[in-house]
Amino acid sequence: MIRKIHISAILYFIFTSLLTAQSKTKSYSMTTFSDKGNPAPKEYFTGTVWVTPHSGKDDDYNTTIGTVTFKPKARTNWHTHTTGQILLVIEGTGYYQEKGKPIQLIQKGDVIKIPKNTLHWHGASHNSSMRHIAIVPELDKDTTEWLQPVNNEEYNSFKAPVYEVENHISPKAIMNHEELCPNHVSKAKETDPDLVEVFDNFAFDEVLTQNAMDTRTRVMMIMASTIGSHALTEYKMYLNAALNTGVSPIEIKEILYQSVPYVGISKVTDFIQVTNEVFTEHDIQLPLESQSVTTPANRAEKGLALQKGIFGNGIDDMYKNSPDDLLHIQKFLSANCFGDYVTRSGLDIKTREMVTLSFLIALGGTESQIKGHIRGNSNVGNDRQALIDLITNLLPYVGYPRTLNAINCLNEILPPSK
Repeated sequence: MIRKIHISAILYFIFTSLLTAQSKTKSYSMTTFSDKGNPAPKEYFTGTVWVTPHSGKDDDYNTTIGTVTFKPKARTNWHTHTTGQILLVIEGTGYYQEKGKPIQLIQKGDVIKIPKNTLHWHGASHNSSMRHIAIVPELDKDTTEWLQPVNNEEYNSFKAPVYEVENHISPKAIMNHEELCPNHVSKAKETDPDLVEVFDNFAFDEVLTQNAMDTRTRVMMIMASTIGSHALTEYKMYLNAALNTGVSPIEIKEILYQSVPYVGISKVTDFIQVTNEVFTEHDIQLPLESQSVTTPANRAEKGLALQKGIFGNGIDDMYKNSPDDLLHIQKFLSANCFGDYVTRSGLDIKTREMVTLSFLIALGGTESQIKGHIRGNSNVGNDRQALIDLITNLLPYVGYPRTLNAINCLNEILPPSK
């Protein structure tokens, strides 16, 4: 388990313990923790590793403490401790893994508490050295069992070496990005490293820290916004991210189909073509099962009923207040937009209303429609906080002007409680 704490407090405790015991053992100094130390036994480690012991079996406080320094890609073998172990990362970036669990990225300031008899390994990351202080309590009861080395396949199963910390991208941003696009090699990282650093830290760390939207929903909403922005390259990335995070092909196609009445077929055609190409690459058979639930005979009736279910009886007022020469547009909205598209299965109505709002925010200049669909979202169960999370997640992809316009609409329709 990794915990973020003030590591200086723990170091103070360690040094206090060591200095208290020095009259019975030997002298210690602060610089000891920065020394490289002695080469680690090659039968227990892979790569270049140094170990500096700070206590041992002759010490009275019955705890072994040592500094271990790993060069990039160096690591321990798989091993266990009968009394457990604590690692305090004091420099660099590394990996920690328990058997059967994913590799975790660890960095300076992290504290890893390893349970008793847990099979694990730890070491440096691909492109950074790592130094930690290792503490094994109850030394007289401890038995360390060293097992086989961590092979390259196991070590390389962490899929983020290309996003390593030389560009100061945070571990959280790396992990969140890799969740969407495992082992993605960014060309922009090589040509525009400053931009990648700023964007990834913001979009994949800071923004996600500020909201609680689940990954699948977030990916679907950002994908919808890329259609509204007519951003085909970014759409393709999020299309693959959707497949990687468990969004079904039907859900993807339903978002795409629903964009037609809001964005227009002239813009959506390119997205349909790209989607079909990616589906073919993933051996997804086309066409998908139809999600239509209306017929030419009942589409207008069902569409109007759904409109009223989302927006209430105000729909009747829209019909009554429409000039005669524009009444056909109201009928189109009921029969085509809602009857042909929004009634379809494959996405629930709460998701569809959020998807629609994502289109509208990305399009810009749609404040009147944004306000209407904020009401619609609220009526189907998407409260103010859910919409704040949505707007927050879209910010890096649609920019501040559209975001601030959406916030103004939100505050007008669903004002804050204070």
